[in-house]
Parts: sequence; C-alpha cells; structure tokens
Amino acid sequence: MAEPDFWDDQEAAQNLIAQTNQMKEKSEKFQKLNNDFQDAQVALDLLKSDPDQDLQTELSDQMIELSKSFHEYELNLLLSDKYDQHNALMEIHPGAGGTEAMDWADMLLRMYQRYCESHGLKFEVEDYEPGDEAGVKSVSIRIQGNNAFGLLKSENGVHRLVRISPFDSAKRRHTSFASVEVIPEIDQSIKIDINPDDLRIDVYRSSGAGGQHINKTSSAVRITHLPTGIVTASQAQRSQLQNRETAMNMLRAKLFQLEEEKKRKQTQALKGDQMDIGFGSQIRSYVFHPYNMVKDHRTNFETSDVNGVMDGKIDDFIYAYLQWKLSQSNPN
Repeated sequence: MAEPDFWDDQEAAQNLIAQTNQMKEKSEKFQKLNNDFQDAQVALDLLKSDPDQDLQTELSDQMIELSKSFHEYELNLLLSDKYDQHNALMEIHPGAGGTEAMDWADMLLRMYQRYCESHGLKFEVEDYEPGDEAGVKSVSIRIQGNNAFGLLKSENGVHRLVRISPFDSAKRRHTSFASVEVIPEIDQSIKIDINPDDLRIDVYRSSGAGGQHINKTSSAVRITHLPTGIVTASQAQRSQLQNRETAMNMLRAKLFQLEEEKKRKQTQALKGDQMDIGFGSQIRSYVFHPYNMVKDHRTNFETSDVNGVMDGKIDDFIYAYLQWKLSQSNPN
C-alpha cells in the first residue's frame, strides 16, 4: 500500500485553510452587515417617533453605504465558482472585416484596461500584434488581482459593434465583430505534463505598440503545442527566459482548460460557448448608430450609456451575468 504523498497532504491542508479563512471572512462581513442594518432600523424608528433633520440626513447617508456594502457582499457570494479567485488570461481577436474589426478589437482592449484600472486589477499585455493600418490583429493579456477571472469570465464570447465607420469616406454604417476569450490562470500546484518534443519555440523581435501596451523587447517568445495547435506568446518581459516562462504558463492554462472540456464531455467549459466571429453568435451588441445602446443577449441587460461602457463601466453587465449564470445552474 502506497504511503500518502507529503506534498499532496500539504496542498490539501493549505486548500482547507484557505477555504476556512474565506468562510470566516464571509461570516464576519455578514455579521457586520446585519449589525449595520439593525443600527439603521433603530435610527428609522427614532426618526418616526421624533423627526429630526440631522438624523434624517445621517440615516440617508448610512442607507447609501449599506446598499453598497450589501451589493459587494452579494457579488462576493456570486463569485464562488472553483476558479473565480484566480488571475485571468484574456485574448482578443478581430473577426472578418479588416481595419474595421481590428479597430474594434483595440477599442475592447482599452475598455478592459479602463475597467481593470478602476478596480485595482493589474493589467499586463503579454503579446500585441498591431493592425496594418489601425487597431490590433491579436492581443494576449494577463490580469492579476482578487477574483480577476470571476469578474471577467462574463466577457468570454463574440462582441458586435454597429457604428458609422471612421474609415469609410462615404460615412456608411458598418458592423464589426471581435472575439474575447477568458480563461483562469492555473497555479503551480496543478500538474500539467508537457512533452518538450511536442513544442516548437520561436524567438522574434517585438512588434508591439511600445509604451502604451507593452515594454519593447527583442526577446519575444512564441510557443506552439504541435499536437493541439495551441499557440501562446509573450513579449512583455525584459528577457527571453521570462517571456518563455510566461508563454509556458499560458500554454499550461490552455491545456488544462482543454482537459477540463474533455472531462465534462460538452462544448461549454471554463470559457463557455465559443462560436464563429460573425452574425448571430454575439453575446453582446454595442450600437453607436442610429441610436445608443449596449445590450447583453444572454441576460438582456442593456444601457444607453455607450460612452460609459467604452470607458470601462461594465460592472452592471458583470453583475447581471453572474446572477444569470447562477439561475442557469439552479433553474428552480
């Protein structure tokens, strides 16, 4: 009989401790919410029996803060899937349409960068291939921070843009598509066996956008996993060794995701349903003309604040998605 592996026991103990700490933190936050609610209830009863303008103003401010705290608590409860707390790996690819689609992909890149900046998430572009005239042909991003994957998994899918084209001299309306893929970054405790003979590793000079997106480097690395055709690349780090390590970590995450899909024996896995980058497959539409509207086709949540959304204000879409996702797993 084989003896239990010490490191496996260590890992199990660490996972148990982490889960216990998370439960303790949630319990403490709930208790604080409950206490704050009870305080507000007492203040409301006092206000009913003895109206006071100062107390009314104080209670109004207290209720605003209580509402925000409750929303944050509910959001944390919704972010309870297995990989929600992991960092996120994101890729953005334009669909057919040349410069129009590549410009749209770059607009999405800016939107996610603004969102991450406003939420304290570290946004690092690992590989950036600029478009021939404008925009981006492809971009890979690593997003680090608490619940990064849980917050951004809602963005996985095809995004559709309708606008008057700035590249069309006739000022006609154009429809463009771009795909966004989001997967969790896996930690070193998850073992993925990769045969070195299955890899093709290419080294090349960076062709990125420079300081706006990445640091210039002449040690960019691209890794191709020959059996699956999966390609990962990094040109953001200062050395070839660092870029190779980053690209390998991205490859491990993608191979892990592939194994998860096989286990579940269905098309939807960690990154959800991926469809062709074209009509009828979009998860969300961004309409700039003839009216202003952004609508998520899964949750039916919509807003007319197009400029706000493009500036990274996508919290309501994320929240609606998490609620929708929960309803899908618990239909009753």
